Amino acid sequence: MEVFSTILTLLSGVALFLFGMGLMGDGLKQVAGNKLEMVLYKLTSSPIKGILLGTVVTAVIQSSSATTVMIIGFVNSGMMQVSQAIGTIMGANIGTSITGWILCLSYIDGGSGVATLISSTTIAAVVAVIGIIFKTFVKNESLKKVGAIMMGFAILMTGMQTMSGSVSGLRTNPTFLNIIESVKSPFLAILIGIIFTAILQSASASIGIMQALSTTGAISFAVAFPITLGIGVGAACPVLLSAVGANKNGKRTALVYLLNDLFGMIIWGTVFYSVNAVVNFSFLNSTMTPVSIALLNTVFRMATVLVLSPFIKFIEKFVFWLVKEDPEDREDYEDFDLLEDRLLMYPSIALEQSHKAMNGMARKAKKNILRAMTLLVNYDENRYQVIQEKEKVIDKYEDKVGSYLIKVTSHNLTAVQSHKASELLHVISDFERLGDHAVNISKVAKELADKKINFSEQALKELSFLEAAVQDIVEMTCKTFMEDNREAAKKIEPLRECIEMLCDELKFNHVQRLSAGECDMIKGLPFNDLLTNYERISAHCSNVAVAIIEMQHAELDAHSYVKNMRQLKNDSYRETLEANLFHYMTPMNQMVEKEQLLAMQAKKEEALRLADEDKKDKGKKKDKDKKKNKDKKKDKKKDKDKKKDKDKKKDKDKKKDKDKKKDKKDKKKKDK
Repeated sequence: MEVFSTILTLLSGVALFLFGMGLMGDGLKQVAGNKLEMVLYKLTSSPIKGILLGTVVTAVIQSSSATTVMIIGFVNSGMMQVSQAIGTIMGANIGTSITGWILCLSYIDGGSGVATLISSTTIAAVVAVIGIIFKTFVKNESLKKVGAIMMGFAILMTGMQTMSGSVSGLRTNPTFLNIIESVKSPFLAILIGIIFTAILQSASASIGIMQALSTTGAISFAVAFPITLGIGVGAACPVLLSAVGANKNGKRTALVYLLNDLFGMIIWGTVFYSVNAVVNFSFLNSTMTPVSIALLNTVFRMATVLVLSPFIKFIEKFVFWLVKEDPEDREDYEDFDLLEDRLLMYPSIALEQSHKAMNGMARKAKKNILRAMTLLVNYDENRYQVIQEKEKVIDKYEDKVGSYLIKVTSHNLTAVQSHKASELLHVISDFERLGDHAVNISKVAKELADKKINFSEQALKELSFLEAAVQDIVEMTCKTFMEDNREAAKKIEPLRECIEMLCDELKFNHVQRLSAGECDMIKGLPFNDLLTNYERISAHCSNVAVAIIEMQHAELDAHSYVKNMRQLKNDSYRETLEANLFHYMTPMNQMVEKEQLLAMQAKKEEALRLADEDKKDKGKKKDKDKKKNKDKKKDKKKDKDKKKDKDKKKDKDKKKDKDKKKDKKDKKKKDK
């Protein structure tokens, strides 16, 4: 029971410690607002700055894991490069060691008398009282947050005191002393540090527990050093977990945290034990104190960063080798390299670079639409997720290229350049909307798969004609934009009108099927969603075409252009529209008419078959009735013959009886 009580008290101390550390870190982040994140984002241009900032920020929020998770978020979103993140993570490893020094305050013993006023218990109590007054009674929001920080500090100190008190009896416990003495293998001690920290998910908590155990006098340098090496590696567990859903750069950043401590463990473990094999250090069996453990942790982390910082480029290449890059992944972000700030001084070049970057955006939007259409035919969850991921990339294009064009417009531009920048900003929005419609189509495909909805064969055939037209208009739009071909752009609006007519025809046919009972509302809703998305895709393609046509004009009036073009409908427009209708609408109508004729023929054949069956049934019935009548006559004749025979027999029997009576009478007469 005593062992159980000790473990329970130790765990309650760990719980208080972790809660207090979290409360204090959250309070510090609230006081700083979003400034810490912005500082991390903006001031990591060099490795030295990154290390210093990582150290300061982690010292403030008391968690290297939290700092690293924040950095992974920046890298994952494209706001920070992996090379920038490496220095900051190294600094975070140094900054987390400050917690060990704060914990040393919990071991201050004021002695007796007036000196008790500077004991850790008194400090924690005073800080807690001031903190609760600030948090509860003061109206100033800043002081309330300071109160939360003080409460967190007091709870952290109380947790450390609870841990120390729970293990104080172990200093004379022979079982505990034997266990500590049995940990002679550095590999075993490193493993203990890794596992224990991975479970607690906090290097500071592991150091705090080791500091508490050191008060028993049983922790020597030979035990503390390898455990400290293992603690750093174990602390990578929550960071690696946070990168599970991140992109490849996010995963690389998480690996940097692990590699930093792993290299530190290998380097200093190898150096220390190699030298010890020759020199045989005399301080190995020296008893560790909370202060010496904090010092050991800080020196180990600083020495690791000092050795590894010159090799940041090598570490970057190594993590890129570990998490290999697919050509498609590289394609997702290589266009952003075109948006160089140094080119802003040359607007014509900057606009050309923006156009090239948008070519990549157009290709990705087109690919995502084709992926979504394929998903309708053969649904696959992995491909569905790819569409969602690629949509994030398209959104990033909108953000990056849009921001760059805004910067371009802040410089002195000619009328043509200003108009082109405006036109490109319009087109960005249309390409982004194409990506959104790809996602919408993928969601319809998911709904069809989840609910096991299957369109009728007729609806699928009609959709195939519409989808072919949509694929063609998307392909034509992207190619026209990339080649900046104004003549080809004029053919897009007639195709859009053709697609609109196709959609109207499909809606009408769908209503007909509903009326005939060949379809139901459950299938109708996703069917109409698809038609709406296809129609909107063609509309955005038309907007891009208008922008291309108006590229060299002084003013951009897309609505006026489209309106005039539709009203005039010159020979070229009509010819293009008629060609599109002949290519897409006519075959569909012919197919529908053929299907209708086949359906009518099938109905006619069915009616004839039923008529033949009725005729046969009537003939069979007549034969049956005839046979029945014949059988009836036979039965009647049989009955008649039977009766006749019966009457004959009866007459015969009567005659016989009469003859018997006569004979009897004659006999009597004779006897007389």
